Amino acid sequence: MNKRERFNAYLKNQPVDRAPVGFFHHYTTSAEYVTGLRVPAYFEKMVLMHRVTRQNDDPDFLKIMNDVLMLMPLDVSEVKEAKDLPKIVPPSMDSEYVKKTRELTERVKAYYEDEDIPSLATGFSPFFNIRHALQMADPGHEDKLKRFFLEDPEAAVEALKIVGERTNEIHRMLMDECGVDGIYFSVNNQNHIVPDEIYSKYVAPVEIEMIEDIKKHGVCVLHICGYEGLSNNLELYKDYPADAINWGVYAEGVSLREGKKLFGGKPVMGGFAQNTIIYKGTEDEIKAEVKRILKETGDVGVRIGADCTVPNDIDEKHFGWAREAAAEFAREK
Repeated sequence: MNKRERFNAYLKNQPVDRAPVGFFHHYTTSAEYVTGLRVPAYFEKMVLMHRVTRQNDDPDFLKIMNDVLMLMPLDVSEVKEAKDLPKIVPPSMDSEYVKKTRELTERVKAYYEDEDIPSLATGFSPFFNIRHALQMADPGHEDKLKRFFLEDPEAAVEALKIVGERTNEIHRMLMDECGVDGIYFSVNNQNHIVPDEIYSKYVAPVEIEMIEDIKKHGVCVLHICGYEGLSNNLELYKDYPADAINWGVYAEGVSLREGKKLFGGKPVMGGFAQNTIIYKGTEDEIKAEVKRILKETGDVGVRIGADCTVPNDIDEKHFGWAREAAAEFAREK
């Protein structure tokens, strides 16, 4: 199988020649996140590091990282209280942010123009985007969005929809015009940022509508972001209509096998903690862990990966060992 055939079979829960593998990491330091519009050098670093990955690795699919453009810049200057949330202003489609997002995507894809490799762009729920914007505007009040949801949930939902629709437009641009196959859509309610019942009633419907919009144009891989003590209630997401699901196996304490049942048999991805075996392990240790995961879960509708991004300084040859182990497992079973 070539990479696209393997990826498509994985998404359809069909037999594969070997389980696909996909680990990825940030390319910038946390201090450089969300600086791409202010610091051109960081944007260039972001683009060029994707080329370094291709030189060091032969990934099964391309995950376009957008660290320096990670979150949509929102104007929250008019938001003083909960009822003001609909005054949030997202960037226009002819803004510098959208132009740089397109440029990043097109330049990274150009590194792979000689092969037919599946590609996913990174997207974030407006719930996360708005929460971050409010925190940046008022760092001393990290619980502001939670308080606003409790005070005026209708205004909060209107804000989610405003930001969500602009996010949808960007997703459509990336899929329809830039040629990515889909969106790696990140959601979370880590450690109950808002009560689960509020999330289910007000946030989930907006995220579900966004996933449905993604699927009209490409593939949606749902990333339920949990790591290093930041956990989620996976029950909140079990009815999300994504094509495949990734969650923090170690953060949530739910194995790939258990999660595949929870999510109705959908394709799943993950299995490794971020910074233990895949990061520090020997070749034998990494291969043994891949085979353990596949023995427990099978290799149909399973992609080997991690809870979330692995450390930036990882030796990318570790990813090749994981692919070799998946191939060995397929031959030996």
